[in-house]
Amino acid sequence: MPEKEKLTSHSTIDFGRRITILRGPGGTVSGKIDLRAVTVVAALVVLACGVAVLALGTGDYPVSPDRVLQALLGQGTRIEELVVTEWRMPRVLLALVLGAALGVSGAVFQSITRNPLGSPDIIGFNTGAYTGALVVILVIGGGGYYGTAIGALAGGIVTALLVYLLAFKRGVQGFRLIIVGIAVSAVLASVNTWLILKADLEDAMSAAVWGAGSLNGLSWTQARPVLIILAVLAPLLILASYRMPMLDLGDDAAKALGIRAEPTRLALIILGVALTAVATAAAGPIAFVSLAAPQLARRLTRTPGVAFAPAAAMGALLLVASDFIAQRAFQPTQLPVGVVTVSIGGLYLVWLLAREARRQ
Repeated sequence: MPEKEKLTSHSTIDFGRRITILRGPGGTVSGKIDLRAVTVVAALVVLACGVAVLALGTGDYPVSPDRVLQALLGQGTRIEELVVTEWRMPRVLLALVLGAALGVSGAVFQSITRNPLGSPDIIGFNTGAYTGALVVILVIGGGGYYGTAIGALAGGIVTALLVYLLAFKRGVQGFRLIIVGIAVSAVLASVNTWLILKADLEDAMSAAVWGAGSLNGLSWTQARPVLIILAVLAPLLILASYRMPMLDLGDDAAKALGIRAEPTRLALIILGVALTAVATAAAGPIAFVSLAAPQLARRLTRTPGVAFAPAAAMGALLLVASDFIAQRAFQPTQLPVGVVTVSIGGLYLVWLLAREARRQ
């Protein structure tokens, strides 16, 4: 192979699926690309962007898709740019990025637990974040958007730490993490109910609406901090994505490959909790996206395990589509997006449990 050819993408190695091998100078393997996975991710991204454009153009002031694109490029009329970029864009952009964050978070925990039920929804981190928000809203009193967000972040982190410590026994095993998480979630759900029952009616209604998970009323003021935090977490997730497949092989195999299993697992848990906490702080505990997105993406890509990129693309599509349905399907009422994701995710969970039961 000529030295000047830095990369080629041809190989006849049979991996049981269509894989493209990238080779560097001297024939050394530089990486491999799963063509089906790349195609699925690209299709999901295109669908998510299509739904986003549709959402940006529908409402009391309709804008055609081509004019939406013109407005996004700064070439629309003044009113179009105001409606599209200032009023609707923050909500749609948050739906995309928070859906992606929840999808990746679900992929992290399903990989760690090696169980399709291992997601922040089931393990209880969402419930813990809700508890933290309720303490700010109902006990401390007020706090506004940022006070509630900080409470949710603190609640999610404390719950994750508690679950990890209770599940730790010479390391953290997936099944034990799920069982402990379900138990902690049940206790916190009772605490949440008690807090709401003891609160004034107006405060209780406000807390209940926030607890459903909603993107209503979000603007650039709320969107910017979320985007900054997720931009900081993104490089860490990219680094972690290279170690996660090796961890899936088991602790002994990971150690043989030079990976310290328990510190790596703890780092992944911290990143997964951070993603869930940020999403919950911004929009409330949006349920079932973390549970469904990684497994739906896995079935489309037909990969042996969950992966970050397909889970992120599927999560973005699920949340932006659910939010569009929540806004438009029941007009003039706008439902919280969590109501739609619970409905879709509940059906998925029933199907998943029935499928797992048939395997027994």
